[in-house]
Amino acid sequence: MDNFQYINDQLHCQRVAVRDIVEKTGTPTYIYSQATLLSHFDRIASAFAPLKALICYSIKSCGNLAILQALRLRGSGFDVVSGGELFRALQAGADPGMIVFAGVGKTDQEINEALDARIGWFNIESEEEFWNLDRLAGAKKLVVHGALRVNPDVSSAGTHQKTLTGKKETKFGVDIDRAEVFYIQAAAAKNARLSALHLHIGSPIKSTQPYVDAITKALNLIDRLAARNIMIDTLDIGGGFAAFYEGNEAPSAADYAAAIIPLLKDRKLRIILEPGRSISCNAGILVTRVQYTKQGGAKKFIIVDAAMNDLIRPTLYESYHFIWPVDVSGSCPPENRYSTLRTANDEKVDVVGPVCESGDYLAKDRYLPRAKRGDLLAVFSAGAYGFAMSSQYNARPRAAEVLVDGNAWRIIRRRETYQDLIAAEI
Repeated sequence: MDNFQYINDQLHCQRVAVRDIVEKTGTPTYIYSQATLLSHFDRIASAFAPLKALICYSIKSCGNLAILQALRLRGSGFDVVSGGELFRALQAGADPGMIVFAGVGKTDQEINEALDARIGWFNIESEEEFWNLDRLAGAKKLVVHGALRVNPDVSSAGTHQKTLTGKKETKFGVDIDRAEVFYIQAAAAKNARLSALHLHIGSPIKSTQPYVDAITKALNLIDRLAARNIMIDTLDIGGGFAAFYEGNEAPSAADYAAAIIPLLKDRKLRIILEPGRSISCNAGILVTRVQYTKQGGAKKFIIVDAAMNDLIRPTLYESYHFIWPVDVSGSCPPENRYSTLRTANDEKVDVVGPVCESGDYLAKDRYLPRAKRGDLLAVFSAGAYGFAMSSQYNARPRAAEVLVDGNAWRIIRRRETYQDLIAAEI
């Protein structure tokens, strides 16, 4: 599923030894495999090819310009949720007509920037937002296309409550009970055409049934609207496809497509998808160096130079990331990435960072090969919502980012300096 493998006891990204990279960049460093990134995009595009779906990569998952440029060249559109993400997409050379703009609190400035760029669709999250879009488009004498984000009131087992967005009681979208009436009201708009429907039920969604339930409800709504001569020509089914963190929890792109395509193949609808995690997650690792080890009561701690402000998912979502040494000489390459993996010389540890918070950890009660000061550890499945959610908390400069292509690699974001920490304050 990815291009990180052990060769002669050393972890490689494609054909480049990870140790060789971090000897030059230092740690912590995010390392991305371009081949993995593109192969996951290709799997989704191929699986949904019968629908001629527009794949709009979700920038919020991993938004480095080099990543976006590689995906654009592969044929990707983009899903943005802020003016800054729109700016990133345009800087990466995106076709504005292949951009969808979501988000519950778009400001007038952000809407105007998107109008000026002539993006493809606004994903509308509320009635008031729609009428504001109509007003702003009218001021520019433009006609724009909107997709109402319909909240289908479905749930998904195994999705964290903080990332479950398909229930009525969330801040996202318009609940399905109100959607029909609003489509009728929106027909009176002069400059905004509400001719599309948008779904997004959360992330990660680890089974196909929630998509079947949500799309079925959406199609029933589309049919009821058609009976009133309100025609929907586009269905955006969102993203949320799961990725492999342990290796056994996510359906494949083909599995998702097998459940979804039969619902849509006979419909004359333009189909949009917004995958992010399923493309970028396993395309990246975070490499960190052991600073110290210590015993605290019954606990053994491995203190590394990466922290919660480099990868916040473990403490924010109780998320699992597989961790293993970069150099396995004297140990062994991992047989799998399960949380239950054991080796002959392992020990139970917490992998923690230097930030002054008890919640600063990358793993708890994890069995790992014995580590010592100076060892390098790789945190896997860190390409999605890793660097993208990083911060400068505790005045810690953010990590470097590296992109590997075959046997070549380059820094695509330099490590921040102390001067960067105060640059905007002077």
